[in-house]
Amino acid sequence: MAETFFYHLQRQPLERVLPTLLEKTLDRGWKAVVQAVSPERVAALDAHLWTFSEDSFLPHVADGEPVSEDDPIVLTVTGDNPNAAEVRFLVEGAPLPPADAAYARLIVIFDGNDDAALAFAREQWREAKAAGHQATYWQQSDEGRWEKKA
Repeated sequence: MAETFFYHLQRQPLERVLPTLLEKTLDRGWKAVVQAVSPERVAALDAHLWTFSEDSFLPHVADGEPVSEDDPIVLTVTGDNPNAAEVRFLVEGAPLPPADAAYARLIVIFDGNDDAALAFAREQWREAKAAGHQATYWQQSDEGRWEKKA
């Protein structure tokens, strides 16, 4: 079963957190799929990952572009894994993949300031635990560091 990490955003938006987590994923030699719930969100993330830093960018492809297994990051609204990624990021309410999906790690990122997002993340936590995933919950401290809470 995949390790499942729940990241509770409170002090920083997704656009600030996601690039750092993707960089850490690539540093480990893993590929990633980022699943959002709308084409508009995929387009916004696509633009952001090219420009989030003056010093670097994150190489990626988005829905509608040709994808190969060599692509390090794929942005999508589907449940597919076109680049054979080891890590799947689920943002803004994207559903958990089937229990038999072959990922080393699932990362659920949710906005803790949104009651509906918080309730959905709690449901996903229960679903992950019921499927036998090793789930951990991370919350930002006052200093902006991630602290393991469960």
